[in-house]
Amino acid sequence: MTQPLVVGTLVGNPRPGSRTLHAARALSEAIRRTLTAAGRDTAQDGPLVDAALLAPEVFAPGSTAVPEALETLRRADVLVVASPTYKATYTGLLKAVLDRAPADWLRGRTAVPLLVAAADRHALAVEVHLKPLLAELGAAVPGRGLFVDEALLNGDPADLVDVLSDRLAEAGWSAEPAGALR
Repeated sequence: MTQPLVVGTLVGNPRPGSRTLHAARALSEAIRRTLTAAGRDTAQDGPLVDAALLAPEVFAPGSTAVPEALETLRRADVLVVASPTYKATYTGLLKAVLDRAPADWLRGRTAVPLLVAAADRHALAVEVHLKPLLAELGAAVPGRGLFVDEALLNGDPADLVDVLSDRLAEAGWSAEPAGALR
């Protein structure tokens, strides 16, 4: 008997409780629904790390907050990694947190990259910058990264989950994540 799949979330917005966090939670729910529709058992709640809450600890000598947060995310079979788009890429905060991850930290896991931006001209940043970073950390990234225009975040949260479910399918995301049979 297999264990329920766990969907985790890492958000690299420097503002606590950000709209990026809102989008990442909606994407995590869309992934859970997609997996459930494919007949997979999923855990109701997965680990969530809002990096804004870790910001004071990221460069603090001797701090264990970031390694502990990264360790909690290792429980995830599927990890949503989300960031707002700053200067055509992900945030420095997200990079600083992920720089603390051990080599192959995401080996055996599926990562779903998500970037949020105010303009569609940043849509390729998720493919060019965030997706390769997650692959470097050992993640399987079997579909295109997802981009969300900030304007989409002004609507009903349930609608956002539906839109992101559709985008997962359009982007070629598989319902069978890496490490799914653990």
